[in-house]
This record gives sequence, structure tokens and C-alpha cells, in this order.
Amino acid sequence: MELRRWPRKNDPESIKTRQDELRALTQDGEVFSHDLTPFANAQEALTGVAVIPVSVIGPLELELGEYELEEPFGRLVETGRDSDRVYVPLAHTEGSLSASLYRGARAVSESGGFKTFVLGDRITRASCFVCGSAEEAVALSRFLDAHVAEMRRWLAERVEAEPALSKHAKLREVETHVVGPMCHVMWAFTTGDACGPNMMTRNAYALNMGYVMEQAPVKPERAILESNMGGDKKPSHRYFERGGHGKTLIAECTLNEEAVRRVLRTSIDDLLELSWAGTHGAVASGMQSVAFTPASAIAAIFAATGQDLGMVGTSSMAHGTGKRVEGGLNCTIRLAGLEVGTVGGGTTLPYARSWLTLMGCAGAGKVYRFAQIVAAATLALEISASAAMATAGSHEFFKAHNERGGLR
Repeated sequence: MELRRWPRKNDPESIKTRQDELRALTQDGEVFSHDLTPFANAQEALTGVAVIPVSVIGPLELELGEYELEEPFGRLVETGRDSDRVYVPLAHTEGSLSASLYRGARAVSESGGFKTFVLGDRITRASCFVCGSAEEAVALSRFLDAHVAEMRRWLAERVEAEPALSKHAKLREVETHVVGPMCHVMWAFTTGDACGPNMMTRNAYALNMGYVMEQAPVKPERAILESNMGGDKKPSHRYFERGGHGKTLIAECTLNEEAVRRVLRTSIDDLLELSWAGTHGAVASGMQSVAFTPASAIAAIFAATGQDLGMVGTSSMAHGTGKRVEGGLNCTIRLAGLEVGTVGGGTTLPYARSWLTLMGCAGAGKVYRFAQIVAAATLALEISASAAMATAGSHEFFKAHNERGGLR
């Protein structure tokens, strides 16, 4: 039997055709009962909706930095700091996650709150030019290394002339890596308040085909737009170590002894013992993180706010630390490549816009604030989950999963 073409458009007739074809295969057709008009531009072959329960946790007590990029090199500059109290939406079905994140946030609030810092802002597209020999690849690498400023100017002029290119995806650095006859090129951009993969992809393609393939003294045999060195949507030691794909941040707090004992129900000594064991466990396994459970907090916030869920892999690369200091325990978490946006993509969907607005993060000029809130929420969960694991026999961790773990 010949399979007929599946309708992929999102006009009302195509949507109804898909729904009618699939209705008998669902339990009750409830997934089709919503008005899909607001979602028609979100993806192809739109057919229904999936509803995820959302909790709201808070308030998180925060001291956040205010940042801007200096032109033309895109150096990140802190222009001020401000304190705020923020409620955080979490979309998930993971038992005990919301309660645990709240407990961590409460312990930190009673200890003076979080401080957050943005350390870097870049998004990379890793292209590759396949040359005839290693000698040609080296020559191409040297040419590109010597013409970064010229490529910036070329792209800026091309953007003004071609509406399909993005004015917001600005080229900042170019880094080459030669292996055999291949010249890998990391184009590093900033993309404003958008996460930016679509923007930078268009601009990187223009650089590849319009500048390198046409103007380089070496004529590559082939150009590949993304050759898997960019750290996109997967853990990467390169970007765990140096950042450079997404926002690089640190969130910090100092827990006092009383909050650790009364709210977290453990001790600083037990937390430090867990940190010692957990760090060695991470090293032994070759893990691209030194942290406990950052992906849970990040994925829950991403799902609520219309972020690209595929980017949880890169975004949840984390490095946590714990150090005894006067007055308590200093705790930090570093997120090397948090890929977030407050404009474009799924952030335009009604529910996502509302949850971003709740945090004061909807629209232009809000991406650094949003990134810092995600980092603080991630640290809150790390603290609470670690405290549960640090108890004797990890009894509190077992208890939480036993009581809220769903089906037996």
C-alpha cells in the first residue's frame, strides 16, 4: 500500500486532518480540544498540546548584576547591582523537585540571599572547511586569524544589504583548529536577548559561502556549516572549562549554621563530606559536570518559559563548590553555557510570556536577569538535594523519593 503524504502545514484544514486521523488512537481526544492558533508558528505539523503542571517557588532573595556589551568586541561589563525578590515557575512531573528547590531557597534567604554574576556571553557555530591538504588548511587558518576585523566589517555591511541576515548576531571572535586537511572554525557571536542559534546560523552561512569560499587565498573543497565542535545541545569539556556557548554565570551564597541545621536538617561537616565524595565520584566517571542535579531545575524553568529543551544538555554543565568560611558554608555553582533567551522562539507563546513576566524577564533587555535567576534557582536545588543526600545513610533523600516517587 502506498503511504499518502502526511499534511505538514498548520492551516486549520491540515490541523483537522491530522487530528481526525489520530483521534481514535488517543484515549479521549483531549489533547486536541484546545485552540491551537497561538501555537501555529511554533513548529511544523501542529496537532495538539501537552500540558505540564507548573509550580511556583519563592521568593528567591537575589542580588543581581546589571550588564551590557561594549562595542565592537562585545566585552561584558557590569554596570550596577540590584536586589530583588523573585518567584520562579517550574514545569515538571518530578516528585519532590519543587519542595526541594523551595527548601534550598528558604535556607539561602534566611542566610542573606543569593549573589549572581554573568561572566561571559557568546554563542558559537563551529564550521569546517575541508581542504586538499593539511598545508592548505594551515594557510586558511592563518588567513582567517589575520582577518577577523575585516570579517566583522564585511558581515556588518552584508547585514545592512540582506534582510535575511540578522542584525543582532554580531561576530566577536574567530578561532581556528586544524586537524589533517580540515580547518575547523569557531564563529563566536553575541545575539542580544535571543538565545540566537537561528540568527547566528544565517550569519555564519553568509561568512562561509560569501567570504571564506569567495575571498580566501585557499579554495576549500567543501564547507560544512556545523561540524560538531560548537557545543550545541550536548555536554562538551571544551565549553565546560572555558564557557563560550551560552551565558557563563556564577551563583553564590553563604549558608549559616542555623539554616543548615533547622531548614536543611543536616550539618556543614556532613555537606562537606558529601562534596568530597561527590567530587571524586564525578572525576572517576569522567563526568562533564561537578554537580548533583542541575538539569532538573534548568529543564523545569526551560519548559515553563519556552526555552529550547534540547539545550538542557549544554546548559546544565555545572561546577559546584563548598567551602567552610567564618559564619557558615560558602556555596557556589558555575554554569558554563546557559542557553537562554527572552525574545523569539518559544518565549512568544502565551504561557511562556506570562511566566517570564512573573519573573520580570519578558522582552528585550532582560536576558541577563533571566540567566541569573536560573543560576540561583539551580543552586537552591543543589543545596537542598545535597543536604538530603548528606544525612546519615542519605535517609532524607530516600524518604523524599519514597513519599513522592509516584507508582510503586
